Amino acid sequence: MTNKEKYINLCHEEKSIPIFSQYWWLDAVCKGDNWDVILVYDAKKNLLASLPYYINNKYGFKRIKMPQLTQKLGPWFKTREFKSENDRLSHEKNIFTQIIDQIPEVSEFDQHFNYDIHNWLPFYWKGFIQTTRYTYILQNIKDYDLVYNSLDRSKKKNFRKAEKHVHVDYDLSVEEFYINHVYTLGKQNQKIEYSMELLKRIYFAATKRNRGKIFCARDSENNIHAAIFVVWDDNSAYDLISTIDPKYRNSGAATFIVMEAIKYTAKYVNVFDFEGSMIEGVERSFRKFGSKQMQYFKITKVFSKRLKLVYFLQDLIKRI
Repeated sequence: MTNKEKYINLCHEEKSIPIFSQYWWLDAVCKGDNWDVILVYDAKKNLLASLPYYINNKYGFKRIKMPQLTQKLGPWFKTREFKSENDRLSHEKNIFTQIIDQIPEVSEFDQHFNYDIHNWLPFYWKGFIQTTRYTYILQNIKDYDLVYNSLDRSKKKNFRKAEKHVHVDYDLSVEEFYINHVYTLGKQNQKIEYSMELLKRIYFAATKRNRGKIFCARDSENNIHAAIFVVWDDNSAYDLISTIDPKYRNSGAATFIVMEAIKYTAKYVNVFDFEGSMIEGVERSFRKFGSKQMQYFKITKVFSKRLKLVYFLQDLIKRI
């Protein structure tokens, strides 16, 4: 049995594996073939941890990269109790060392780890680089009153405004969602960065398992003000893609549809992850929902001297 086959069985057994690390998600975003997994065992052949990865072949370089529309991958640990902090850290060091030793021969490693990974020292000792990124989460979303009362005053105002003018449409198709996103980005002189084919693979894989839903806000004339595609696992819901028509930016619909998504997914989970952003304006909007800032690690290492040279020249051109 291959590592991949063992991992598929593991995903069926372990509910704590995040959605972005699930085998079916990886099949969708990697077209089924371009991913594999590292498995770590103890001396008695008991599984300790896993690290799935996506292989990207481009311009003659074989690289471990993040698939499109995938927020985080990184290591997953089988839950266990520790007698001391020293035992825990020793356990992590052992696992990370084994993971690093099993990384296939590639030009580059580039992954975002989940925010429950706080220790990257074993990667540092092996020459990897860490960059801190941020996401924002809402906890206790089953308590809707708490969520609403945590909103910034401006978000509450937007929500009340939208309540009077838009309604929730649960029947927007995945094709219509994509077309709407292309249309709204075009109004802002931006181009969409993912294909309809990719979106459809994710959508059908998620909805087949009751792990995804599209919501949109329409007015009485059937205009779409905003829409959101949300996915979830057994622990958290994720704002995967949001769209907003610039024409209706002041209608409050963006806040309204997020609150609807939170209310809906609270039936399944107790955490809502906005998926973060390093863009100042987007970060400000997420923060105003009363969310908590969470840091996670981007872990990278360039192994290829040729690729190091390429990156050096690209950086040099930017500086000129």
